[in-house]
Amino acid sequence: MTLSPRVPDLAALDLLLSVIELGSLGRAAKAHAISQPSASSRIRYLEQLVGVPVLERTTLGSRPTAAGSLIAEWARDVVDAAARLDAGIDTLRAQRDSRLRVAASQTIAEYLFPKWLMGLRARVPDTSISLESGNSAEVARAVLDGRAAIGFVESPQVPRDLESHIVARDRLVVVVSPEHRWARRPEISAAELAQTPLIYRESGSGTRISFERAMTRDLPDWRPNVVLELSSTTAIKTAVANGIGPAVLSSLAVATELGEGLLVSPHVTGLDLDRALRAVWPKGQRPTGPARDLYAIARRPL
Repeated sequence: MTLSPRVPDLAALDLLLSVIELGSLGRAAKAHAISQPSASSRIRYLEQLVGVPVLERTTLGSRPTAAGSLIAEWARDVVDAAARLDAGIDTLRAQRDSRLRVAASQTIAEYLFPKWLMGLRARVPDTSISLESGNSAEVARAVLDGRAAIGFVESPQVPRDLESHIVARDRLVVVVSPEHRWARRPEISAAELAQTPLIYRESGSGTRISFERAMTRDLPDWRPNVVLELSSTTAIKTAVANGIGPAVLSSLAVATELGEGLLVSPHVTGLDLDRALRAVWPKGQRPTGPARDLYAIARRPL
């Protein structure tokens, strides 16, 4: 159904009803929080659309013409229906805002999300928040499947059906046990790292994808040499500390262990291990409600 261009907008009809109810264009303007000239202009435009005068101005105020009374009678049902629509939309927003489902890769879930959550709880204290943690590929699936309103990933690429926006920066570091031969060296070369078997996260991990992309960018012929594959960052740190082999992990994930001397991190020369952390959501949409608030908080410097 296509409405005629002669149909006035809701604001003009609502203003007309207020003028008739209050008996004055000035009082109606005040009730609608607009100036009297703006109210006059809105009524004149309404009259131009319908093609007949709707108000008579008198020294005592304004009153409807015969045509104005008839239009007001029809408009009352329209404005009442719009009010019901507005109330229904408010209900839908309240339902949407009552719960937020988030998906985040393990590093972000463990080391960044708790700080973001504190800020989010201050903004939306009545919202129930649930977090699904997994690798970056699993996070992307959760958002695409509708299980999460917003996701946070570490991988440098995301599926084409997702929008991605950088929210933070991170750096991957090589970690070894204090007894490892590299622990006594301030730096190692990318070539040395390329020839060494490593402990890896599972396929689909953003940390693994970012590391492999950095290696192949600088060493095109390099291929992964996996001594052990684990799906948990904590398990990898334990394996490294026990001397099973080196690993490449987020600097966020190993800050405590490096500070306490449980792990050691030699600098890698000739390799760029900086990476971006991204928020993702379905393409063509924008985060709304608490998801929008969380995105804004995530973008703030910690």
